[in-house]
Amino acid sequence: MLSSADAGVASALAHDAGLPLLVAELLTARGVRSAAEAERFLHPQINHLLDPFTMLGMRTAVERMQRAIAAREPILIYGDYDVDGTTAIVLLKTAIEMLHGEVRFHVPHRLREGYGMQREILETAAGEGVCLVVSVDTGIRAFAAAEAAEALGLDLIVTDHHLPEATMGLPKALAVLNPNQAGCAYRCRHLCGAGVAFKLSQALLESHIAPDWDPERVRTKILPSFLKMVAIATVADAVPLLGENRTFVASGLEELRRPVSAGLRALMQEAQLDPARRRLTSTDIGFRLGPRINAAGRMDVASDVVELFTTRDQQRAKDLAAKLEKLNRERRETEAAVLDEITQRLADPVFRDTRCIVMDGEDWHRGIIGILASRIVDRTGKPAIVITREEGTAYGSGRSIAGFHLLEAIENCQDLFTRFGGHAHAVGFSLPAERVDELRSRLTAWAAEHLTEEDLGSPLTCHAELPLDRITPALFSWLRRLEPFGIGNEEPVFIARNVRLAAAPRYMKEKHVRLQLAHGPRANTFSALGWNQAEQIRAMELAEGQILHVAYRLRENEHPEYGGIELEIVDLQRNDE
Repeated sequence: MLSSADAGVASALAHDAGLPLLVAELLTARGVRSAAEAERFLHPQINHLLDPFTMLGMRTAVERMQRAIAAREPILIYGDYDVDGTTAIVLLKTAIEMLHGEVRFHVPHRLREGYGMQREILETAAGEGVCLVVSVDTGIRAFAAAEAAEALGLDLIVTDHHLPEATMGLPKALAVLNPNQAGCAYRCRHLCGAGVAFKLSQALLESHIAPDWDPERVRTKILPSFLKMVAIATVADAVPLLGENRTFVASGLEELRRPVSAGLRALMQEAQLDPARRRLTSTDIGFRLGPRINAAGRMDVASDVVELFTTRDQQRAKDLAAKLEKLNRERRETEAAVLDEITQRLADPVFRDTRCIVMDGEDWHRGIIGILASRIVDRTGKPAIVITREEGTAYGSGRSIAGFHLLEAIENCQDLFTRFGGHAHAVGFSLPAERVDELRSRLTAWAAEHLTEEDLGSPLTCHAELPLDRITPALFSWLRRLEPFGIGNEEPVFIARNVRLAAAPRYMKEKHVRLQLAHGPRANTFSALGWNQAEQIRAMELAEGQILHVAYRLRENEHPEYGGIELEIVDLQRNDE
């Protein structure tokens, strides 16, 4: 499927902004209409950060925290166990400590406590003299916990990004910071939890007044350094990389080139990332850093992540990073074992015929069910719920496809749950195990009503036609300004038609393939890599001279001797006409 942009708008944008037409077409498809918008998109800067006080509840939250900091009242940050939740704790904890506040934190244990705030933890905090609790990446549906906080005499500030409950409104709190709440005028609604925590940190730091406090240093040094954590969380939580999120990630990636903290350096070393030798991308965060951070909450204790990013002890940082590496290996092994069983079960006709897959098993590790749901979505192109049964309780995690609001689907079944929450693309819940069959039945019926067969699958979307003889270093440089890529700002996939195979395919490690593709009257030739496509291309029986249509992404090989622009093959078709 070839996406299209308004040709007239794209042409006007190319003229007004001085852009190549191809770049203008891609920007137009992303909603950019003016030269000013194009400049902001292509050159995100720290001064593009939005005013945090335009977020509903921010002034009340900041004033209460300022009083707590001035009075040295202990503040409890109550977080979550994933990348978003743990980095949110690091951000807010660091900001409070910079202002000489007294702060402690709690990260729930995934298996013992589950998601969300618990009364027992609040009771313990109140007994230890805590007067103010700030939730990060959680709390928007914590009605019981909010009532418990009030009964215990605790002031509660909720910072979250998940969707509020449609009928019950907001939990009772001193302030609620969530750009998705009704009446909030904040311009970027798709922040992750750490993004909201950062905005609170930004407001605290920018509004602080003291003889030794330098506002210019806040703007030029402190806030940019915070964006390393915000970038990691924003990419890992798969929120759209548009608006302020684009600023977070672009600026954060730049800051990640100069990691200062011992923990970040140690984690990069374990992930085999050297920012001094190669510029980091959102892909590095999503596939190298994020999974290692997430492994703590999935397989063990997520509080290790907070310690990793706050310790100044280099040896302790190395030990913690090595532990995360070990946990990530265990996560992959555990995931692979269950995925084999799931793959076999997907062959059952019942899963072939349903439009929403609900699969359950006994004692599957609760920390990996969300990943398993994502794997099912990738393989089937259908929304998927994966449920594990443990001692009479069922715990579920779901992932969705474009156009299917998964939270709305499970809200239709909310009478079955003991707890649930999430957003359009990802949900989590728990319920008595005996209700799983009814949940499956109701979700299947809901999907049958709200999804058509045309909605399913994973169609390849190509963003523009780009013949190989039009690829130049200058154009490639322009296209790189569209980075960072991610949800909402997908990396462009191009089409080149009637390309000639200039040499026989060369296979690598039995899984990958390298092709030499020539195009145009001057026979411009590019190397093209097909990762894990050896079997598919062998079956095509390609020979030198074969004419092909190719869908591809542009890459840069940074090898000092034979580097340069090359293609990454997304799909191939023979042209035998």
